[in-house]
Amino acid sequence: MVQPNLLMFITLHYHRMQLMEKGDAENQTDFTEFILLGFGDLPELQILLFLVFLVIYIVTMAGNILIIALVVADQHLHTPMYFFLGNLSCLETCYTSALLPRMLASLLTGDRTISVGGCMTQFFFFCFLATTECYLLAAMSYDRYLAICKPLHYGTCMNGKLCLQIAAGCWISGFLPCIIMMCVMSQLIFCGPNEMDHFFCDLTPILMLSCSDTNQMMLVFYIFFFPDAISPFLLTLTSYVCIVSTILRIPSTTGRQKAFSTCSSHLIVVTLFYGTIMIVYMLPKSSNLKALNKVFSVCYTVLTPLANPLIYSLRNREVKEALRKAVRKCLALPKNLE
Repeated sequence: MVQPNLLMFITLHYHRMQLMEKGDAENQTDFTEFILLGFGDLPELQILLFLVFLVIYIVTMAGNILIIALVVADQHLHTPMYFFLGNLSCLETCYTSALLPRMLASLLTGDRTISVGGCMTQFFFFCFLATTECYLLAAMSYDRYLAICKPLHYGTCMNGKLCLQIAAGCWISGFLPCIIMMCVMSQLIFCGPNEMDHFFCDLTPILMLSCSDTNQMMLVFYIFFFPDAISPFLLTLTSYVCIVSTILRIPSTTGRQKAFSTCSSHLIVVTLFYGTIMIVYMLPKSSNLKALNKVFSVCYTVLTPLANPLIYSLRNREVKEALRKAVRKCLALPKNLE
């Protein structure tokens, strides 16, 4: 009689443990939404912030789409430099659309909630497009290096086939690591709190809300951090060191100005993007610096896509000329129809 009783006790204890584990799991996933606090600490400025970011979004989308249209339509812009610029403008259009519409809706309606799945999706697109931008900026700096430092070999080295391969490599190199990161991140468990003190779903705020062990996630992040962020930055930096040293060796002032003008627009975009993103990820994660962190995050997520079309359209003679031709053609079209 002892053995059956013992067996029954073990069975009941096993079922009780299963129920307790099931209850714990349910408690660990008791919410399906995050609350993006965003700029909620400035309630009196919500409408003003909405109007400012709405104008930025409209100008960013219109400017980048205009550059894409000019690069496609104007034969004079069918060069490697403007091919990569068109890719960058396409990327900035997607990059802005992944972040700003959600923030605009939150500022307008006051609804700051975002589903866990929606948050993961936003982070994926942010990670994918930011990583791709690192590679594209490096590709554009390498193109300028060849044009200024190796002008005799530029036409043969930077041909159409190589440009397509480099551009495809940039997009693929941004996509694959983020897919792997998302596979690891999908295993995270969230059990509260669910308030995220940011205006979009970034890696650090997500990991801070996770109840599960994030060591594996951080390991994957650091494995891909060097090839996906440091390597393109070092390539960009090396290219510009060579470019500057070559420009300084040009004897005439006019020649130096002409050579520098071909890469000054790109250098401004690179400085704005890498400067602000490095400040954000190198700042100590203290509560006193959270507001400053948000300001610099706005710079590389919102202002860099805005600066791209403005800088290239205001400082680039060929883009301005292509725009004038397009405007003249549009104005002449109604007359031709008459």
